[in-house]
Amino acid sequence: MICDFLPPQRISARVKEYTDSEIIRCLRERDSCVVHYLWDRYNSMVRLVVTRLGGTSEDAKDIFQESLMIILEKIDSGEFALTCKFKTFLYCISENLWKSILLKRQRAANYFLRRNESDIERDFTEVMDDKLYEDIFREAFDSLDNACKSVLRLYWEDYSPQEIAEKLGVSYGYVRRKKCESQAELIRRVKNHAGYKNLMEEKKRAGKVIGC
Repeated sequence: MICDFLPPQRISARVKEYTDSEIIRCLRERDSCVVHYLWDRYNSMVRLVVTRLGGTSEDAKDIFQESLMIILEKIDSGEFALTCKFKTFLYCISENLWKSILLKRQRAANYFLRRNESDIERDFTEVMDDKLYEDIFREAFDSLDNACKSVLRLYWEDYSPQEIAEKLGVSYGYVRRKKCESQAELIRRVKNHAGYKNLMEEKKRAGKVIGC
């Protein structure tokens, strides 16, 4: 796994510089030295991509690893040809991957918050500013424990329960149970968020004014 190769912190000195062709060859051969090199050289770039779009440093680390996994899959396909600089290639994959995850989080938030109509207003998204809505969901998600966040992230990335179990080293049953628990806890935390409560209070006040 890529994560097994990553250093706990930035390497202070590099023994060797790699050309783009050497990077591809070493990745194909699963040379851990080139993974350390890429982390040292491009981690800050990926972190900038993610954080400027609202992510955290931890999100950036995950995106870096997932991006390298995608590149490895492309290389292993036997039909891969690098048509730009490796730096540009990694940048594009990282940015597209993070945007895809953000979109899936947004869709997941809409689904979770609208699924229980007895607890959550049907027109919730109609009374909430998009940016505020995303902030409330992100803060609620970030407050979950790491196990919950890991399971939900992988579901939003379209991994099957069995694939998630294999990635996390847990049982299939644990994944299914943890998904349900995490979804319920996420909804509870959104509903208890001060921003959500304020919006619901504003809606009630608006309803009273309209009814006068």
